[in-house]
Amino acid sequence: MPRAAFRGKGEELKAASVHIGARPREIAYQRPMSDPFWETKPLTKMTDAEWESLCDGCGRCCLVLLDEEGSGRLYQTNVACQLFDVKKRRCKDYANRTKKVKDCVQLTPGNAGALDWMPESCAYRRLARGEGLPDWHPLKTGTRKSVEDAGVAVTHAVSERTIDPEDIWDYVVSVRPKPRKKRAPRRR
Repeated sequence: MPRAAFRGKGEELKAASVHIGARPREIAYQRPMSDPFWETKPLTKMTDAEWESLCDGCGRCCLVLLDEEGSGRLYQTNVACQLFDVKKRRCKDYANRTKKVKDCVQLTPGNAGALDWMPESCAYRRLARGEGLPDWHPLKTGTRKSVEDAGVAVTHAVSERTIDPEDIWDYVVSVRPKPRKKRAPRRR
């Protein structure tokens, strides 16, 4: 669990060090001196520590999604990546994840807004689209528990290592339509 120093209830906090969430290191919080970095800096100008602190640690991006070809639907499962530690909601080998898991996606400022399969609540996705952080985000609340309290944290999942790949459809928990490409406005 992250160690944090807080001054005043409800104040927005900013990252001073490195990350919480799926990453293995902790983050320290400080009272912001000015507007929070996520409100003033584009994703491309953030430091590594600021970038990493945007992850709320929900773990939802580490769950297996199934894309049914031709149907336009994505199926969310409660099967977690083989490297995901459900109890800690962190990657067991964050630094080497893309080498060990061939379909692990490296999130970057360039692709953050385009990955429509990412959760709607994802801070990277929201900021890339010009939206703010949700009120329950740890950078705003100062506690990682706010992700659980908001009901967005992965709390129950099975590792993909423990299931037969043939049985993956038995683990579907929700279906969502595939995001549609935005059309250009019609001319009149």
